[in-house]
Order: sequence, then C-alpha cells, then structure tokens
Amino acid sequence: MLSAAASGLDLWLRLVYNEVMEIRTPFATVDIIIRVPGGIVLIKRKNKPLGWALPGGFIDRAESAEDAARREAHEETSLRITGLSQFHTYSAPGRDPRFPTLSVVFKARARGKPRGRDDAREARIFTRRTMPRRMAFDHRAILNDYFRHRGRPW
Repeated sequence: MLSAAASGLDLWLRLVYNEVMEIRTPFATVDIIIRVPGGIVLIKRKNKPLGWALPGGFIDRAESAEDAARREAHEETSLRITGLSQFHTYSAPGRDPRFPTLSVVFKARARGKPRGRDDAREARIFTRRTMPRRMAFDHRAILNDYFRHRGRPW
C-alpha cells in the first residue's frame, strides 16, 4: 500500500498523463455501502465535488478492489468493515464531473460510530428516509438501486 503522499503523487501523475496523452480509459474506483445498526454511512466530502457521498476512492497500484474498499472505508469513516461483497459496477460517462471513472461498488457491515477522516469532513448514519437530497456523483442512484434490490438475488 502506498503512503498518502505517494498515492497523491501517483494520482497526480495519472491525471497529467491522462490529460496530456488524451487517454480515455476510466479510472478504477471503489465505493462502499456500509450498513451499521441504524442505517447507512455517508461521508461529507472535503474536496470537490462537494456533498454527501458513499465512502470510497481510487484503487492504488498493486491493490485489489477489495483491499481498496477496506482501506477507503477505514480511512474515511474510521470503521473496520466485515462481510464485504460486490454489489454492482457503475461506469456511465459523466458519473464523475472531473474525469471518467468506473466504480466497483461493494456492500459491507460495520459496528461503531463513524468518524470523518482523510478526505471526509464528516461521517454520519442515514436511513432510507433521511438520505440527503443532494449527493455527489451518482451515489443517490446507487443507493436507490441498493434499496430496491436489497434482499433479492441478482
């Protein structure tokens, strides 16, 4: 696993390379639907695009999507997740206003009180009824899919 500074440099190099070389390949990311007693954990982002979002981020070099999900969940919410399983993959153009991304979305469970850290200004528990109106990226659509399909086999 890369240090925060190294992973930031790696991301910067990928962004510059992407812009200069006009590569149109999406960046690989993860998002995690973390279910805790009382609801789902969302983070309030420190960086643009601002707003409430699922915990998540970029998959580092030499890191599996599953390991990235565990790392990002802990870095942004202070929670250790269990029962990690893949939910769905989202790749619609424009889902991230900065550049193309492909996100492997996982679902997991955790216990404890989430605390916003790293890229998260805040971490809070929401229910289906109390979800924020405005959310970053396509995370509202992801959660709508989750609530619609929860408990049903794919």
